[in-house]
Amino acid sequence: MLRCYMNIAPASPEIHYRGGKLERFDAVIPRIGASVTYYGAAVVRQFEMMGVYCVNESVAITRARDKLRTMQLLARRGIGLPVTGFAHSPDDTQDMIKLVGGAPMIIKLIEGTQGRGVVLAETDKAAGSVIEAFRDLNAYFLVQEFIEEAKGCDIRCFVVGGKVVAAMQRKAAAGEFRSNLHRGGSAGPVKLTRDERATATRAARIVGLNVAGVDLVRTAKGPAVLEVNSSPGLEGIESTTRDDIAGRIIEFVEQHARPNQTRTKGTG
Repeated sequence: MLRCYMNIAPASPEIHYRGGKLERFDAVIPRIGASVTYYGAAVVRQFEMMGVYCVNESVAITRARDKLRTMQLLARRGIGLPVTGFAHSPDDTQDMIKLVGGAPMIIKLIEGTQGRGVVLAETDKAAGSVIEAFRDLNAYFLVQEFIEEAKGCDIRCFVVGGKVVAAMQRKAAAGEFRSNLHRGGSAGPVKLTRDERATATRAARIVGLNVAGVDLVRTAKGPAVLEVNSSPGLEGIESTTRDDIAGRIIEFVEQHARPNQTRTKGTG
């Protein structure tokens, strides 16, 4: 992705790679790392300008990478979420802690991935220290209530074309609160309720993603969405469920991609 460079011409936009022009593409499946979101989305926009079908559009990718924006969109549509706060002024720290019910609480960077930039503050004092540290770094972050009844577990729902094609339950390793497999968490198959399945598909649709990993937790009030991922990993969930998710994505592309189509969505 980073090796691509573009000619943003009104009549004939181009993408070049290693000295040559990329041509005759019918579809693209964007897989963009969080650290290169800005440039990766620009390349996807260029493909869109060229009439190439992009499984996830550039606008949806950048929308999903902004955790705050995603939470606001989901909340607006009535999707269950943990109580979440966001602020900038240091004067707001104590009221912010009270807003989410006090410690224990989760503090996470807006653009963190795979569990990086996520902290569990077990006391109000610790929460205040973490918040001040993040502010000193001039970083944007969210604070969220800690869902104790989840017991260190969450559910990854893999959505393709508006359907949950696979799901797994992840459990945090001993002494860890983050259930990410990259953090040593374990995974196993899980049977979703109708409400959980509907929540996952609605969340992906609201963010605008055809392919998404929707993470949710089970609470006393029903499923609560933690995150909507635009580039969900395949290895962990395929090995856990034995489902050919990559094949389902290819099937979706084959059904929806059209050669040399003219596209107007997602180019803003």
